[in-house]
Amino acid sequence: MARQTQTAKLLIGCSGYSYREWIEAGVYPQGTKQTEMLARYAKAFPIVELNYTWHRMPTPEMIERQRLQAPPGFPFAAKLTKTLTHEVDSNIWRENIVRYRDALAPLTQAGQLAAVLVQLPPSFDRAPKNRSYLAHLLDALHDLPVAVEFRHKSWAHDRVFAELERRKVTLVSVDEPKLPHLFPALDVVTNPDQFYVRFHGRNAAGWQNRGNAHPFDYDYSDDELRPWAEQTIERMTKRAKQGVIFFNNHVSGQAPKNARRLAELLADQGLTGG
Repeated sequence: MARQTQTAKLLIGCSGYSYREWIEAGVYPQGTKQTEMLARYAKAFPIVELNYTWHRMPTPEMIERQRLQAPPGFPFAAKLTKTLTHEVDSNIWRENIVRYRDALAPLTQAGQLAAVLVQLPPSFDRAPKNRSYLAHLLDALHDLPVAVEFRHKSWAHDRVFAELERRKVTLVSVDEPKLPHLFPALDVVTNPDQFYVRFHGRNAAGWQNRGNAHPFDYDYSDDELRPWAEQTIERMTKRAKQGVIFFNNHVSGQAPKNARRLAELLADQGLTGG
């Protein structure tokens, strides 16, 4: 039964969409070509998070092709390339920022860029050199809708949240394994325009030893999703105009299944997608 009138518009989707295994999992029909996947995905979900932009630097041509494969106005979030977060070269990172910004121009010009996701590695703690680099990085992205995902627990600090709020940068709330060094799951909203949630799964063995297990191989139960729907996300909807929520547990088509189920649980709360 609906229990509240929401404030935020909710957009729920997946981290990536182009997975061949999703054909075997029944997410896409047999025979679906890679170039057809985004159009099919967009019939089921109102937003997508681009993963490949982390693995390699995108180009304007690549982004424009994807934009045209989706319905008019379809929003995209895009990960910042790993050469700006995980494999930073201090001599050329500013050049890489320019290349990345140029690549996203088709989305920014069309008003379809929902967020730039700055996903930082677990090794990126709150040391002075890292605080300095992040400040410069956010300065260079200041006019884009930026969301920051911390993976080290040292960033869970009121001073960090206050600085993100000052910059109108979104703190990403994460569901991931409860390992001692990882950033905790929080309902902190630092940007009144948008909150951002990512579900990675709770495969602790995969996160600790990625050589022997896939970190994102995880299927959420209702008991794990329900507290997010009934408590965490419910609270966050009252503090922002929009919420974007992505499932990154893409193995075997678990992400789309769990995303649909969370949407159902949120609907039970009177919280519906836009």
